[in-house]
Amino acid sequence: MFRPLSFYIGLRYTAAKRRNHFISFISLTSMIGLMLGVAVLIIVLSVMNGFDRELKQRILGMVPHATIQGAGPLDDWQSIDAKVQQHPRVLAAAPFIQGQGMVTGGGNVRGVVLNGILPEEERTVSIIENHMVEGSLNDLVSGEFGIIIGRLMAASLRLQIGDKVTVVLPEASVTPAGVLPRLKRFTVKGIFSVGAELDGNYTLIHMDDAAKLMRTGGKAEGLRLLVDDLFAAPRVSQQAAESLGGRYYVSDWTRTHGNLFQAIRMEKTMIGLLLMFIVAVAAFNIVSTLVMVVTDKTGDIAILRTMGATPGRIMRIFIVQGAVIGIFGTIVGTALGVFGALNISAFISWLEGALGHQFLSADVYFISYLPSQLQWQDVFIISGAGLAMSLLATIYPAWRASRVDPAEALRYE
Repeated sequence: MFRPLSFYIGLRYTAAKRRNHFISFISLTSMIGLMLGVAVLIIVLSVMNGFDRELKQRILGMVPHATIQGAGPLDDWQSIDAKVQQHPRVLAAAPFIQGQGMVTGGGNVRGVVLNGILPEEERTVSIIENHMVEGSLNDLVSGEFGIIIGRLMAASLRLQIGDKVTVVLPEASVTPAGVLPRLKRFTVKGIFSVGAELDGNYTLIHMDDAAKLMRTGGKAEGLRLLVDDLFAAPRVSQQAAESLGGRYYVSDWTRTHGNLFQAIRMEKTMIGLLLMFIVAVAAFNIVSTLVMVVTDKTGDIAILRTMGATPGRIMRIFIVQGAVIGIFGTIVGTALGVFGALNISAFISWLEGALGHQFLSADVYFISYLPSQLQWQDVFIISGAGLAMSLLATIYPAWRASRVDPAEALRYE
């Protein structure tokens, strides 16, 4: 006889054809429900991880991890830059001048953030050089009043390399002709694309040109920092500012984009919990399946008891049967989830091309495609939770089977 006996009989009960087809149907739906619940949970959490990754790599690769600014323009930003980079956790620093305004071109107007930079310094703290579609940072030359814009802005204003645009600042200048807004003609020198909302409102100009336009006297407004750990940016920037010994103001990405990051983290947690309930419902369908199996097999249980099977052995038989359903559903669901998480981005891109419709527009969302990042830690947690709930669901039916009274069950046989 095959040993252990409980495992052998449990497998026989699982594979056997039943007289009651409804029980087989419930077993199948329980397995499929668990399978789909695990697969969907893995795919959805992978997509949320992808959004989290894109936020860190793309948006936070473009905007400053942290900034240090004085009460006014920095008189000697080079010395401040050197002191700041002495901090062990500051990887790089670059000067900037920032302002807001409007860009007009092609008969359209768009609000923008103007960033005055030094090209040779900017590439040390930003990923924009890796996302240039046309032109490069080196095309920004002092005195030429060149501007680099995003792909969405170029499409909205119908601009190409070499086109002229007018930059208008929200400040008025008093002239003999009256009060006029401050404006300047710029030439488009480059176009970048990071696939995010920054493509529509982020512009770069040379810092010398920005100083003339914003009248900072040729001085930098502040320094932007690149730190070794995003989550340490608030503390590192504060320490770096304190080391300068003067009156400086600090800001970091948690103030400018932290709400978006927190929203994604919270959505991931809440969606994970909600989808875990689906897995729980599918797992606990095993309870109803095994209860009906116990009722169907009452005579068999009574015969086993009269042949010397202990209540513990009877209990293990039905635990094995429920565990097989749970393990098979969880393993197949995990395989489907991993496959889906690895291919969901390509599938959505193909679907967008086939339908001619873009589901995620950078005008509305902060990225223009569906990202996915599979984390094996999530896979292990989801699979473990599915298996644990499946095993828990077998305890009550198995205990009920072990309590069957042989004499009562065989009375009318």
